[in-house]
Amino acid sequence: MADVLGGFERAVLLAVVRLGDDAYGRAVLKEVQTRLDRDVAAGAVHATLERLEHKRLLSSRLGSGTPVRAGRARRYYCLLPAGVRALNDARAVIDTMWRGLRWPLRGGA
Repeated sequence: MADVLGGFERAVLLAVVRLGDDAYGRAVLKEVQTRLDRDVAAGAVHATLERLEHKRLLSSRLGSGTPVRAGRARRYYCLLPAGVRALNDARAVIDTMWRGLRWPLRGGA
């Protein structure tokens, strides 16, 4: 099994999957904010993208510069096979943890 992914790492990886060829920093940030339904710091997303790339779950490439960005290039992210395995493993762990429990949970301790 791959290293255990944190919830935020899973959210970022899944945003990259959803965005496909359009997975660049700001788009990933917006997708994560939308899916988690909360504000997220841009720095948190960028640090997580860098960490996931260091773990070799993602790769990145620089696109061409655009006039809108004053000639600066966007960095695009792509899920690597190890990232696919990590997401599949994370999903399997969650499914196993929930197996045998009724949803939604009711009551408290």
